[in-house]
Amino acid sequence: MRDLILKMSLSIDGFVSDLEGTNKWMFGSDQESRAWAVEITWNASLHIMGSRRFLAMAAFWPTSTLEFAPPMNQIPKAVFPRQGPAILRNVNTTAALNGARANAGTGQSAEPQPGAGSWAEAYLVDQFVLGVHPVALGKGLPLFSELAAPRRFELVSSKAFPGGAVAQIYRPA
Repeated sequence: MRDLILKMSLSIDGFVSDLEGTNKWMFGSDQESRAWAVEITWNASLHIMGSRRFLAMAAFWPTSTLEFAPPMNQIPKAVFPRQGPAILRNVNTTAALNGARANAGTGQSAEPQPGAGSWAEAYLVDQFVLGVHPVALGKGLPLFSELAAPRRFELVSSKAFPGGAVAQIYRPA
């Protein structure tokens, strides 16, 4: 199975957009970092986004002439509403697994099958590809706003660009 990779641009103070949801600051003038970001975007098999982001992007990308437009327009999209994490929080795999054991003799397995734990897996991202831009927003929408506790990551690679942006790739530790 392929890795699920989250590619996101961030300000140096950790925001993915300002409070109004705009992010023109991420399209800086550093051609090398832009080329890297376009290449990373072309590597995607699927763009996954929430419904609000989808609506904003659907109004912009089809007529855009930015170098990001071809991969943004040509790669398939999947839209997930915000209730996804709420659904995961309500999954009770212990009860489900006990129910499966109670189903013995009904054609259902009495034991959890390989991968059964994935029904309660909240952290699905295998790799975070972050473009950190040399701009501070002060306020905005943070990438990790819903963490219940600190989460550790392992740095896979880092690359600095002439204009001050830095590409950082992390895996959950």
